[in-house]
Amino acid sequence: MSSEPGEPSASDDARRTVVVTGASAGLGYQAAEQLAAAGHRVVLATRNPEKATAAEQSIRAVVPDATLEHVHLDLADLGSVRSAADSLAALGPVHAVLNNAGVVGSRERRSTAEGHELQIGTNHLGHFAWTGLVLPLLTATGGRVVHLGSISHRWVTLDRHDPLGAGHYNGYRQYARSKLAVMLFGFELAQRLADAGSPVTSVVAHPGLALDSLTGRRTATGRPGTHGVGTPGPVSSGGEPAWIGPGQRWIAQGKDAGAVPLVHAAVGTDVRSGQYWGPAGWFQLRGPAAVVPAEPRAHDRGEAARLWAASEDASGVAFALDALG
Repeated sequence: MSSEPGEPSASDDARRTVVVTGASAGLGYQAAEQLAAAGHRVVLATRNPEKATAAEQSIRAVVPDATLEHVHLDLADLGSVRSAADSLAALGPVHAVLNNAGVVGSRERRSTAEGHELQIGTNHLGHFAWTGLVLPLLTATGGRVVHLGSISHRWVTLDRHDPLGAGHYNGYRQYARSKLAVMLFGFELAQRLADAGSPVTSVVAHPGLALDSLTGRRTATGRPGTHGVGTPGPVSSGGEPAWIGPGQRWIAQGKDAGAVPLVHAAVGTDVRSGQYWGPAGWFQLRGPAAVVPAEPRAHDRGEAARLWAASEDASGVAFALDALG
């Protein structure tokens, strides 16, 4: 099987089925391609079937023997989340779920199908419900769930009385708050799974400052150039934030490099529940994948408990952790 340069292919007994949400563009696409190149079976969980098909074609142009599946998942619609979990159960064993999909920096306040603010409703609440619904599949395999965090969690807090709310709306602040919520959930889930004696592990990972414009383009032979066989791959996540300038590009890395900590968190043999994986370089903006520190606020169990209760109430999904041991 093909593999990323310097990364060994998975042996048959180490081959995993990994579900990647938001796998048709950006970090999710890069992670899906890297997982396929390492020999894993990849399920692309996306909301746009046409983009999923394009992603599959692009991955197969680089990894001809890739094993790929697709599940329709719209994290901004909890009905779709439930349907996707049912569809996933029909595909057989699942060993890891990489919760990557998300909305970034919407300038105007928008809402999910259920009326929640779109960024926290998609990035956190949709994945909260999705994780609760697919947890039995991971329990059966002693699997792993990976939550996509962000360095932006360092600069925000949640409203104690309304952790899912937006208050006075600012798109990029709300994105950061959604990522803090993701991390609080990921670390709290690790604690609760351990307390319940569950075999499932919960890990948080982040890509550093990763930009589409810096992503290396490769041919099927691994040489720089167009993606796949002369056709650009669906790797763009739809543009970069307005604040990204020459200085930020100088200290950033491509989304292909940014996906490496996510992939390692999903299938690495040295990964442990409750860890936080990200780039080990300056300010965690770029560099090789390693266990890195998160801000103490991401480990605040009181804040996590309030968020958990609000999320169960808003999603209608309760985690029966006492039945997972």
